[in-house]
Amino acid sequence: MKLLHLYDDIMNLYGDYANVAALRRILENSGETVTVDKISLGGQAELTDYDFVYIGSGTEENQKLVMKDLARYRESLKAYIQDGKTALLTGNAFEMLGKSVTDSEGKVHEGLGLYDFTVTEQSKTRVTGDVIYESDFLDKPLVGFVNKCSEIQGIKDSLFTVKMGLGDFEGAKAEGIRDRNLFGTHLTGPALIKNPHLLAYIAQCVTGKQPETAYLEHERAGYEITLNELTKRTGES
Repeated sequence: MKLLHLYDDIMNLYGDYANVAALRRILENSGETVTVDKISLGGQAELTDYDFVYIGSGTEENQKLVMKDLARYRESLKAYIQDGKTALLTGNAFEMLGKSVTDSEGKVHEGLGLYDFTVTEQSKTRVTGDVIYESDFLDKPLVGFVNKCSEIQGIKDSLFTVKMGLGDFEGAKAEGIRDRNLFGTHLTGPALIKNPHLLAYIAQCVTGKQPETAYLEHERAGYEITLNELTKRTGES
């Protein structure tokens, strides 16, 4: 298995490297031989060579730099997604896939245009909070943290339903984007550490096989504690 971590040096705000490390570990524990390549601004990668592509979250300034650089991968990324290969973009990374990002000064930055949604940065003040999300492909909720200053309009195929916390925009009941095996979400934590069942699902998407998860007992225990504590805030028992 070959994993590609794009822009690992400047899109790594919340320890996002841990998502790739967690995926590598579960794949290796499932008997796979795994290599991880890290490529940043100006580097070259042939996306079709990889089984998994990851981009983490960055500052608003770094996001704009990366969005310009990522434009040269537009067609290969589009083909990669259409082929059903697996990619995960967390934080503001997936915002780059839309039509545009309008910054807090009103300047419009062109996105990759793979999807019709638009992003607007509301202000330089970030909106943060713990979240509980649900999905139609996992039997347990997702937990984590969101830290952003943007609102997204126009996503047709959302990744999660909001049970508690922040969605794509104020009051939204949907969050993120999914297209085949592309997963985009503002969920951090890192997401695959906080949610071992999501980690297992992503691993299955990559290999086409059920992964070995027995070793994840501590991660599952941590998830249950977090879910229980957050659920108390919703008033549910």
